[in-house]
Amino acid sequence: MREIRPEELQKNPFQMIGKEWMLVTAEKDGVANTMTASWGGVGIMWGKPVAYVFIRPQRYTKEFVDVADTLSLSVLGEEYRKTLSYLGTVSGRDEDKIGKSGLHVMHDGETPYFEEANTVLICRKLFAQYYDPASFIDKNCDEKWYPNKDYHMMYIVEIEKVLVD
Repeated sequence: MREIRPEELQKNPFQMIGKEWMLVTAEKDGVANTMTASWGGVGIMWGKPVAYVFIRPQRYTKEFVDVADTLSLSVLGEEYRKTLSYLGTVSGRDEDKIGKSGLHVMHDGETPYFEEANTVLICRKLFAQYYDPASFIDKNCDEKWYPNKDYHMMYIVEIEKVLVD
């Protein structure tokens, strides 16, 4: 993989996040955990290139993201669709899902990511906040997506490095 500046990324974020999906990966106590995500975004915040990541409170990966300073967002090709689906439905609490997935964890410094990715964003956490139900202007979003009131934590992360194949 080679490093490019965030502003050189040519991938369409709607395709990359919403259609291809991404793996949100962090590490605690020397062990990596990951989850598949299809909600998120990229942009500029506080004068920095950032990504927006959303994690529900019951997700095991959230425990890893919360204790780590950094995380990665790995985008894999369509040939990994079944693997991404598996990693999004099985909990790392219950089994070694990364080991069973056949993917290979690499590191950029302290940050784990996947060797099989075609695009990797290496990110440092800047901000985290739970959604506040009182803040929904469109109440249908709350009703549709949060019937169990398990509101996402929103993380704003600085994109420190972009790796592409």
